[in-house]
Amino acid sequence: MNRYFAVSAPGLEPFTAAELRQLCPGREVGIEPGGVAFTGELADLQRANLQLRTASRVLARLGTFFRATTFEELQQRAARLPWERFLTPGQPVALRVTCHKSKLYHSDAVARHISAALDERLGRSSPILKADDESDQPPQLVVVRLMEDRVTVSVDSSGTILHKRGYRQAVAKAPLRETLAAAILLASGWDRTTPLLDPFCGSGTIPIEAALLAACLPPGLHRRFAFLDWPGFDEPAWQAILAEANALRKETPPILASDRDAGAIRMAQANAERAGVSDRIQFQCQAVSALAPPPGPGWVVTNPPYGLRVSQGRDLRNLYAQFGNVLRRQCPGWRVGVLCSDPVLLGQMQVELDMNLALVNGGVRVRLGLGTVGQ
Repeated sequence: MNRYFAVSAPGLEPFTAAELRQLCPGREVGIEPGGVAFTGELADLQRANLQLRTASRVLARLGTFFRATTFEELQQRAARLPWERFLTPGQPVALRVTCHKSKLYHSDAVARHISAALDERLGRSSPILKADDESDQPPQLVVVRLMEDRVTVSVDSSGTILHKRGYRQAVAKAPLRETLAAAILLASGWDRTTPLLDPFCGSGTIPIEAALLAACLPPGLHRRFAFLDWPGFDEPAWQAILAEANALRKETPPILASDRDAGAIRMAQANAERAGVSDRIQFQCQAVSALAPPPGPGWVVTNPPYGLRVSQGRDLRNLYAQFGNVLRRQCPGWRVGVLCSDPVLLGQMQVELDMNLALVNGGVRVRLGLGTVGQ
């Protein structure tokens, strides 16, 4: 059984763990700092890349960790690792090294000795390139972590960071990462069968992720992964995994997305088209005051503008107060999830919200307010 690690942004680890338990039943799954460790076969790693909605990347552990207190010891033990399972001789790689509470604390020196160990094992020098999380064609990433003299070496199986699904080529102001949008949908408790509404949709990330989630469409369906270039890659087995995922498609409930910015709506529609869910989302250019949800129960999940700044000549507290008024008038009894950096703004809505879930959005600490709209 292989050891893998799904990297998650702060606060998203429980959601990634829940996804993995459902995706890989019977496998060991455990939350660790920075993500979720799990065991499985190669097919489990491939399914994780294809299906995980809240992970940033999936790493394959290169054997078990070892101890090293000298550079000679580090290089000797790293040269015994089975690099050939993941790399071809001379293949360019990017090295990402972190050192904490270890005798070997100079990350550049550690990288040089890991590179020498790799060349020794494969018999040919591998060019070392700069890592780039956002590149569409990044070099093979190798992650080296030293913690209290214990060395863990991992090979990235994802390539481009997983929040880049491949559909979002147009973005509005302050775009929300796809992984975070998926997490707040999961955290909201949305049942995926009743209507969902996002009245501040921007470039459409929340409704698009909602459509993918409800339809059981894999978020990684339209992108490449690093493991596709690994030695011995089994193309027929991978095609079988893709076919297995496509067979799970379902119908979706009404998903309504609106924004007062006509340009944002055009971007959202284009992104939904690339994601293959344009026929599952109703987009409309309108202010929040024009909200007209379908009858019956539903969910409002949204990421309004936040921060005590002036927006178009008005303090955002007025916007949140108006939003709360509209919800009470138009959506009584609906469940609500609102992402915001400022509890004061959420308080303006006058909707009782649980704000215990702390997340990070673009480097900003935010809270997800969860509750039910009163009369």
